[in-house]
Amino acid sequence: MAEHLVKTTSGVVRGYERDGRIDYLGIPYAEPPVGPLRFKRSVPIAPWEVVYDAKDYGNAPIQYNNGKVMGDEDCLTINVQRPLTGEKLPVFIWIYGGGYNTGYSSDEMYTGETFVRDDILFFSFNYRTNILGFYDFTTYPGCEEFDSNCGLSDQILALNWIRNNVEAFGGDPERITIAGESAGGASVTNMLVCPGVKGCFQQAIIESGLPNCVMTHKQARENIDLFLEGMHWTEKDMAAHLKNDDPHLFLFGHEYVQAKHQYKTPGTFLPGPVIDDLLPVRPIDALRAGAAEGNSWTMVAEMMERNGHADALPKVLGFYHEDGRDYFSFFKDSARSLSSAIPPLTGDIRQIGGDAFIRFATDYAFEMPAVKVADAQRKFTPDVWMYRYELITKSGVATGWKASHAFELPFVFDKPNHPFTHFEFDGESPELFEKMCKEIHGDWVRFVKTGEPNPDWGRFEGAESPVRIYDRESRTERLDRRHLMQIWDDMRFYES
Repeated sequence: MAEHLVKTTSGVVRGYERDGRIDYLGIPYAEPPVGPLRFKRSVPIAPWEVVYDAKDYGNAPIQYNNGKVMGDEDCLTINVQRPLTGEKLPVFIWIYGGGYNTGYSSDEMYTGETFVRDDILFFSFNYRTNILGFYDFTTYPGCEEFDSNCGLSDQILALNWIRNNVEAFGGDPERITIAGESAGGASVTNMLVCPGVKGCFQQAIIESGLPNCVMTHKQARENIDLFLEGMHWTEKDMAAHLKNDDPHLFLFGHEYVQAKHQYKTPGTFLPGPVIDDLLPVRPIDALRAGAAEGNSWTMVAEMMERNGHADALPKVLGFYHEDGRDYFSFFKDSARSLSSAIPPLTGDIRQIGGDAFIRFATDYAFEMPAVKVADAQRKFTPDVWMYRYELITKSGVATGWKASHAFELPFVFDKPNHPFTHFEFDGESPELFEKMCKEIHGDWVRFVKTGEPNPDWGRFEGAESPVRIYDRESRTERLDRRHLMQIWDDMRFYES
């Protein structure tokens, strides 16, 4: 790597030495998705003939994040960070989350210095988010030439680019781990079953993924109709606006979808991947085959009934609110009647002192589908582990957030000075942060390098299994979730 020049399949790139590592940042892997390529799947970048100066991160995708509009359509870039020396390095690829709505690889939380410190070759990349990446307009008049799953196509192309160039950067193509959190974790689940990334990696880490955030074309229209309403467009003029308008303006409609979608179709997610040729089968099914507060419970009832699960409503709600077990047996087909019938919910038979609805929402979106994914994967490999993050900091108590979504990220990336870390760890000791990093970051690194995260962390065995609990006193516990899985059984939502 004389002068930190690397010959890739797209051309030669120049890296920069920084703080004991070499950075190759902002490498284009696709043609800019602008003009005629807007709402088209990503196209491999045409090779360049001069040396590409990979000094800085590329543009973030267009999004509304932390109170400001940011990003650019020209955003499809890859970042590589590596130690100064070493060949055949284990490889870690990070896919950012953000509900398929926000996120970008140059976020300080997601940069890879600490993995490089542990002699790992680190990759990250940008993919299109929200309207430009995951809205499915293909079923609307005038939009037939648009593609579905544009953001998913970015992820597929990026992983293939990395596989084809990993050795040039000093990585071992037989030791590639992909990982992500939230929508990034869901993306990892999708990659486990996408035909287009076969052979691109050997291991996967899923952090707080949402395996069921996959839609049919018909279901996607529920959100797109709201988008039209928020933009004050008609179907007739939508295609012209989408092709020609400033895409930053589309975020007005997206914010409208965010505010309204749960009231229109309870239990659905914001726009994400759709079932098509890139993702032919829902991930959980493919893995099995080998490849708002006041009216929240009313919305749950409506979701169950709209999906043909009215008969299961009493047992589901009874599971989370014991006093309601018999009470709900009178109501099987009318969410409207339930709205005046559901008694106050003050207890949680699954978690004493917890909030019943939070427990329900966690199980619906995360725990139940995660167990299904793990169980499906276990049929083809014994090397499956599950964890749970349970550390409640003083800030978590004061704010009511407790051990919330994404709170493990500062420890995965060992980022003591990130603003999110300061928020989460306000009032806590540096020693606790160091301990959590040693455990979580350490287990991730050990898994990337050896294929096993921790000798004290038993493999997944089914609904009753060892689970690693990350807390003030981290431990492995044998959790029995058989009743949970029996209650949910194989109920499906918004799949037809």
